[in-house]
Amino acid sequence: MILLKNGTVYTMDEAGVFVGDVKFDQGKIVAVGKDLSADGCEVIDCTGKNIYPGFIDGHSHLGMQESSIRFEGDDVNEMSDPLTPHVRAIDALNPMDETIHNAACGGVTTVCSGPGSANVIGGTFAIWKTNGHVIDKMVITPIAAMKCAFGENPKRVYSDNKIKTRMQTAAYLRETLMKTKEYMAKKALAGDDISKQPAYDMKLEAMIPVLEKKIPLKTHAHRADDILTALRIAREFDVLMTLDHCTEGHLIVDEVKASGFPAFVGPSLTDKSKFELKNLTFATAGILNKAGVKIALITDAPVIPQEYLPLCAGLACKKGLAEMEALKAITINPAEILGIADRVGSLTAGKDADIVVSDGNIFNTLTNVNYTFINGEMVYQF
Repeated sequence: MILLKNGTVYTMDEAGVFVGDVKFDQGKIVAVGKDLSADGCEVIDCTGKNIYPGFIDGHSHLGMQESSIRFEGDDVNEMSDPLTPHVRAIDALNPMDETIHNAACGGVTTVCSGPGSANVIGGTFAIWKTNGHVIDKMVITPIAAMKCAFGENPKRVYSDNKIKTRMQTAAYLRETLMKTKEYMAKKALAGDDISKQPAYDMKLEAMIPVLEKKIPLKTHAHRADDILTALRIAREFDVLMTLDHCTEGHLIVDEVKASGFPAFVGPSLTDKSKFELKNLTFATAGILNKAGVKIALITDAPVIPQEYLPLCAGLACKKGLAEMEALKAITINPAEILGIADRVGSLTAGKDADIVVSDGNIFNTLTNVNYTFINGEMVYQF
């Protein structure tokens, strides 16, 4: 049993912020409070230090594009077909890549990573912890969301023969959703009669959880018109959706808020490398947050190295996002959006002992992470 003693505890739950202690054992938080008993504990003095829940990135490609490797380690985009809902991130994640340990050193303990935005439908994301050597033992949710993409990327990748305009991108997604509905109806009509079942279709099978609202469409959309197209299709088919990147979301705040969908905002610490990023600004997160949109901040690693998620949150603060809201945006908010808040996102008794101890405000570039614990195991010490 370990007791983190006398630090400034950012619980990210109703207990708020206070100087106190966090006790954990066998991978779980046992107690959070003031003057907790040290009996039977290994005590770590956290006087003058901050204690946070492990940080969470809700849109990443960590483990799928390996450090210092080109083709051999790049498994982000399956560019053989614009429609690949049947591919799964978990089959491409390499937990031994050095960038995963780097993430843990920066306090990022959980990520949702998956396919890139080359395809109209790219496949499923997985949620997992940034410590271990066997991805099956690290994963929290193996199939967490279905990636889809609007805007420039599908047009660029498939411009030779399959996609010339945004209209075709939207049409591909609509067609797949409609075919899935028909496939589901045929399966339901056939019941237990195998002879009447439609021929097995791996791609449509993968899309069924989307139409059953078991997983959301994880929607790559930067430009305002692309965000609006995504919302239009979500309404047409009554599906769940997260708005990923949402770069021009601040230009259509009312529409984003009215949708009720959360936004994974970022990566903002980049250059305007393409036309759809011309209105890129760190102010987007604060504007959406003030309007009542639930936001989480992302790195889109390796676009921004995973360990710099807290830095991105600090820069969002400089452009108007309140400090506690920024902290929520890398802890409890992504946990709630991803459906894993029962395990991570706050320092609450019963949750996983994913804990970060730093020697100052985590948004300050001079601050060091002193300890990172994942499932109660010390995976990094400064």
